[in-house]
Amino acid sequence: MTFLSYTDTRNRLKEVLDTADQGVPVGVERHGRRVVMVDMARLAELLANSPRLSRPEAVAEGNGWSVFLPGTPIAADGADLEEATEEFVTVLREYADDWIERLRLAPNHAQHWPLVHFVSLSSDADLAGWVRGGA
Repeated sequence: MTFLSYTDTRNRLKEVLDTADQGVPVGVERHGRRVVMVDMARLAELLANSPRLSRPEAVAEGNGWSVFLPGTPIAADGADLEEATEEFVTVLREYADDWIERLRLAPNHAQHWPLVHFVSLSSDADLAGWVRGGA
């Protein structure tokens, strides 16, 4: 893969974005750091199916349901599975916000970057579907 300079990327932005939109990797290098532009839907799909991302689990408990993500501090409860799923999506969003703000710097949270990127790239409906076992 070729890495374009920041200036070349800026000058050829339409071409760079069109290339990434077609599923072809495009790299940008600036100050010795490299980043890659990829199509958002493709990245979300890859992250959703990554072995580094635990799958949510739902458990009927007492008079309600609990949904949790193994290996993370993310869990939610509800009177029924739908309510627990909605609350879980809210908790996912809150965790992603907290991770971006400060938790990414904590050694016991840094490894959750695939989850945060997946949450950031997904709609609430996508996340609810993921909780229910969809991709």
